[in-house]
Amino acid sequence: MEWITLSSTTILKDRWINLRADECQMPNGDIVAPFYVLQYANWANALALTKEQQVILIRQYRHGLGRTIVELPGGNFDPSETPEQAIRRELLEETGYDFEQIILTSKLSPNPANQSNYCYSFLALGGKKVQSQALERYEDIKVELYTLEELENMIHRQELVHALHVTSVFYGLQMLKKLDK
Repeated sequence: MEWITLSSTTILKDRWINLRADECQMPNGDIVAPFYVLQYANWANALALTKEQQVILIRQYRHGLGRTIVELPGGNFDPSETPEQAIRRELLEETGYDFEQIILTSKLSPNPANQSNYCYSFLALGGKKVQSQALERYEDIKVELYTLEELENMIHRQELVHALHVTSVFYGLQMLKKLDK
């Protein structure tokens, strides 16, 4: 069922995106061209809990939607980072919290039809505020603390709209139940 890539042309490449157009051959011999592939860096996010069991969420503007939304902390990997190193760095930069324990809960493809990256989700436990935020130039992030019950209610009211983050919350809550046993 695998396609054979006959040729590949970069359409656009910068620090944010790499768009390529492939010419592919299907197993039956049909040629698919162009087939566009978005090559993003891998992402990481975390359902992050403080030592007091408060959920750390962030609020920021998302231009694709044209609105400010509530999300899990996280972001792109640097090329040399492991998934755990990436989420520890992102949590520290975006929230100022460091964590006693980081547990991988899922590795998912954001859109396997035309994206080449993965989203790694974590459960971060035992968070302690150790510094101020260290935001990048284009980040404007507000940190907010919630109870687990408030988080679950937000999910039910569809106040978290980022599909990968909702999935991460689901996996994180499942892991919490396992750890409580």
